[in-house]
Amino acid sequence: MSQTRVAVLVGSLRADSLNRKIAELLAADAPEGVVLDIVDGLEHLPFYNEDLDGETAPEAATHVRRQVAAADRVLVVTPEYNGTMPAVLNNAIDWLSRPYGAGALVAKPFAVVGTTPTPYGGRWAHADANRSANVAGAVVLEDLTVSQPGIEVDVLHDDEVLGKLRGALEALVAYEAAPSTAA
Repeated sequence: MSQTRVAVLVGSLRADSLNRKIAELLAADAPEGVVLDIVDGLEHLPFYNEDLDGETAPEAATHVRRQVAAADRVLVVTPEYNGTMPAVLNNAIDWLSRPYGAGALVAKPFAVVGTTPTPYGGRWAHADANRSANVAGAVVLEDLTVSQPGIEVDVLHDDEVLGKLRGALEALVAYEAAPSTAA
């Protein structure tokens, strides 16, 4: 049986990030035959600049691109900062979108989950990440988005919340593109 590899982009760099803990929990409890690889090195990416992305991109960008290119699927686990996705995530998607039309995200099934201590659970950041990934060529599965408010629930220990997060991951892994009807 072959394994399905899921690259996980975490939108928070904070060591004690709740979203990082969600990513780690999902990785530790991945379904059989599924490996979640939390992409490391996002904090080392320079801000995207086409002048840096010539014949030889910075090693940090090449490293992140390789990690995502090696995956079958991409899962983003992110909070929301000031009503949008964190800059580190936006920057990572910018690097992964190049070269245009052939970036590491092209044709990869892509989903977003996460939590924030707000009533909205990060929905604006999640919508922004989905939109950006779509432009970068990913196959965005918006119906799998889980924007979990973290106000009145312990997201790491609530069975209903964990069920939603695991369900999104399982659906991402199970996704199969519809056959093309183009002649």
